[in-house]
Amino acid sequence: MTQRKSRILQNVHEGAKDLYDLGIITIEDMREFDALCLPATVPDYTAEEIKAIRERLKISQPVFAAYIGVTKNTVVGWEQGVKRPAGSARRLIHLADRKGLEAIA
Repeated sequence: MTQRKSRILQNVHEGAKDLYDLGIITIEDMREFDALCLPATVPDYTAEEIKAIRERLKISQPVFAAYIGVTKNTVVGWEQGVKRPAGSARRLIHLADRKGLEAIA
């Protein structure tokens, strides 16, 4: 059931994005679709996964930290497994992972 709902939400979101790109719906409407289509839960990323995301995005630890809104030392801690991202940082990592840096810029 979760997988089907996820596919449905993805299709609805893609349709809304197309309408936005065509100028048929407003930015406010698009933001509402974005919020409605976000997953209810966000993965609890491991140190290796966080580092892999950052490297796939081809950015340094300080740049990644700036995008997420934390310090470079926090990113280092995440990648070493000493710290774990929580709350909004975890959601921003998830968005960057799924949609790229432009989604959080």
